[in-house]
Amino acid sequence: MALFIRQDDNRSQLQERLAAELQEKARKKAAEAELPDGVTDSQYIKGTKTTSSLAWVWLVIAVVAVGITIFLIIRSM
Repeated sequence: MALFIRQDDNRSQLQERLAAELQEKARKKAAEAELPDGVTDSQYIKGTKTTSSLAWVWLVIAVVAVGITIFLIIRSM
């Protein structure tokens, strides 16, 4: 905001117009600063669904698969 120094005495019409444009641009930029929180109102949420109640089953299957793989590697040594 250092660009908006009060120098009304010696401003030409071009300087007045430029100052007005810069002030308007700064107002628009400040109004756009209200960003979404990025979770509930975001576009990437569209088309997704929440985790189902069977998610723990997939976790157990993954842990068992890793355990069997480790067992087979150790057993083959």
